[in-house]
Amino acid sequence: MAQQQQISLPAKLINGGTAGIVGVTCVFPIDLAKTRLQNQRSGQQLYRNMMDCLFKTVKSDGYFGMYRGAAVNLTLVAPEKAIKLAANDFFRHHLSKDGGRLTVFKEMLAGCGAGMCQVIITTPMEMLKIQLQDAGRLAAQQRVLPSMVPSLKLGVTNAVLSRSYNTSPGPHVIRVSAMQITRELLTTKGVTGLYRGLGATLMRDVPFSVVYFPLFAHLHQLGRHSSEDPTVPFYWSFLSGCLAGSMAAVAVSPCDVVKTRLQSLKKGANEETYNGVVDCIRKILRKEGPGAFLKGASCRALVIAPLFGIAQVVYSVGVGEFLLGYSPYSIYSA
Repeated sequence: MAQQQQISLPAKLINGGTAGIVGVTCVFPIDLAKTRLQNQRSGQQLYRNMMDCLFKTVKSDGYFGMYRGAAVNLTLVAPEKAIKLAANDFFRHHLSKDGGRLTVFKEMLAGCGAGMCQVIITTPMEMLKIQLQDAGRLAAQQRVLPSMVPSLKLGVTNAVLSRSYNTSPGPHVIRVSAMQITRELLTTKGVTGLYRGLGATLMRDVPFSVVYFPLFAHLHQLGRHSSEDPTVPFYWSFLSGCLAGSMAAVAVSPCDVVKTRLQSLKKGANEETYNGVVDCIRKILRKEGPGAFLKGASCRALVIAPLFGIAQVVYSVGVGEFLLGYSPYSIYSA
């Protein structure tokens, strides 16, 4: 029986890492737009929507400006996706030792375990990525600050603007690398500095995995050729990953807004600082209304859908099994 076959954890880690790198390369500009839209406050909107954000980014920073922070993601997404996808397979495999199909509860439990494992890498990765992605928004805000915030009191601007940016007309952004940010955080805050927003990351990633993995498993099974031939076409794996990913992404979008706000170290003029998840939720509700929790939701869906569609296809190809000499095996074919 397929469920009795042993899975190769190293092969699954290779599959997950390859899947993550391919997916991120394709969708990173949309993720950058999502971060900048989520960090916008009411009355200080630089970008009307995703396309406006991307156009303005290319105009001010060039084509590769859309990939600010991509190096961090490409470096850490391999272990992050490897842990997430491999952990889900690992938990599903061990929860189905009796050889029967997993119940929905056990599928959700496996997804919960995967979400809790991945934050080891996700939290510092997102922490660094957000600083690099949002730097362009802060610099652009300085260029248009007088027209955006005419009521600022004299002297406030210089106090709140980041020291990493030139405040003269037409400011030039000083390129701060992920290594510089990491060193500064480790020096001033220690290792915990890299794990700022851990609670919010768990609040986002655990429910996401609880929704995503069972939904993907059930959609994926619908694409089987027959009960005798459980293989699934690549295009069906892609579509299943896209649909499950987009639905799970929208479901946890409010948590992603909170996480992004908490992990943004540098603030623009008149932007709130937050003391934890509860304080962040309360201030957003009071000053921006419930709609603020859906900022960037469409961008996030557009990021996650192809990201997980591509990831599931690459993952199911079995690159790791091929490299290590194992026969391909999918836990979803059981």
